[in-house]
Amino acid sequence: MIHVRRFAENPLIVPERVQPWHPNCEIVGAFNAGVARFQNETLLLLRIAERPIAKNAAEVPSLYFDPVKKRTVVRLFNRNDPSLNFEDSRTIRPADRLDHFIGLTSLSYLRLARSHDGRHFTVDDRPFIYPSNRRQMFGVEDARITQIGNTYYIYFSAVSPEGIGINLVTTEDFEHYDDHGLIFAPENKDTVIFPEKINGKFYALNRPSPKSIGDPDIWIAESNNLKYWGNHRHLLSVRPSQWDAERIGSGAVPILTEKGWLEIYHGATPNGRYCLGALLLDRFNPAKILARSKEPILEPEADYEKKGFFGEVVFTCGGLARGDTLRLYYGAADRSMAGAELKISEILQELGR
Repeated sequence: MIHVRRFAENPLIVPERVQPWHPNCEIVGAFNAGVARFQNETLLLLRIAERPIAKNAAEVPSLYFDPVKKRTVVRLFNRNDPSLNFEDSRTIRPADRLDHFIGLTSLSYLRLARSHDGRHFTVDDRPFIYPSNRRQMFGVEDARITQIGNTYYIYFSAVSPEGIGINLVTTEDFEHYDDHGLIFAPENKDTVIFPEKINGKFYALNRPSPKSIGDPDIWIAESNNLKYWGNHRHLLSVRPSQWDAERIGSGAVPILTEKGWLEIYHGATPNGRYCLGALLLDRFNPAKILARSKEPILEPEADYEKKGFFGEVVFTCGGLARGDTLRLYYGAADRSMAGAELKISEILQELGR
């Protein structure tokens, strides 16, 4: 049995305690953070969702980065316009093309939060990574962080009218970074890069999102340099009628254990309930699955996980392993950040059943 010990301090970070970066805006989410250890601190690279405050009920403002003007601008939409669809509170879509969107109601960017004990965090006043080009017009989201040597590889979803791809930046000091552009083209999300070479190659899990044939499944790819990826192979499928029936995606950076690589991934049901499960991959061949969770290892139970911008959601972008303890940080209800501790040995034992 897996014992989940949620932090008594949960939720660790909530939107109300984060100051907006833009004037006349409000923070609606501080969640889905990448995780790293740096200079004896725990860093959370938060996804901050910020939106303009509407002046009246008919007005739907959209905040986005204009790559021509090189600045963030507000575009106003009329809620009563019959050519537009506002059923999804996150998006503005053409009424006759619901598979497309022309704007988002909030802009996401990445901001650092810091802690000495891993439980009490102070959020930086300014963004660390902010949209800066056409491929990031509608925001940057859901960062993961892989440390290799002294370099931290940060990769995140870059959202634009062309779709969602994976952007890579590198840093050694969390003050400056080098932007390497897209490493996975749209449509792709939920990438995690393994923290060391395996048989001379780097590996990454990713989640292509096909719009015609296929399901939102997890794939695996190889690289010699962490920038250019190939030998793409399907790894893991959704499971009909189970907790991960609708979509799945990589969560935390894989952890090397005595049994193999432990990956914490997310799965969703058709009604949008997100849980976390575990996957065990072969130490020397991570394209080989050794075991998979039959049941979630973490599911929405606490009030802050069940109620929020989107309720019934737990979603991780990272954790820290120390000995047998996995300190897992996760977004709760697409609104706040929370933390929990689990025993790696208990997860492995459950996977072995």
